[in-house]
Amino acid sequence: MYKKKKIGLVISNKMKKTIVIAETYKKKHPIYKKFILKKKKYHVHDEHNFCKKGDLVKIIETRPLSKTKSWRLLKIINKNVTTRIKN
Repeated sequence: MYKKKKIGLVISNKMKKTIVIAETYKKKHPIYKKFILKKKKYHVHDEHNFCKKGDLVKIIETRPLSKTKSWRLLKIINKNVTTRIKN
């Protein structure tokens, strides 16, 4: 079965073995036809607590690990990326 993969920015690593990822994407407004920047958060399982705030990571879908976690860390793409995303 095909598993989804996503790329996002770490916005929090304050929990044990869990990080919060923000995935940003552009969506076109149905009436005004302008692009709007949207953000969605995911709780991700990080077994060894490698990730820090500001890292760009790749995540993969997995079975539910808790009430909010159904994603697992696949790899860290870049360490401490500075972007214009505001929390």
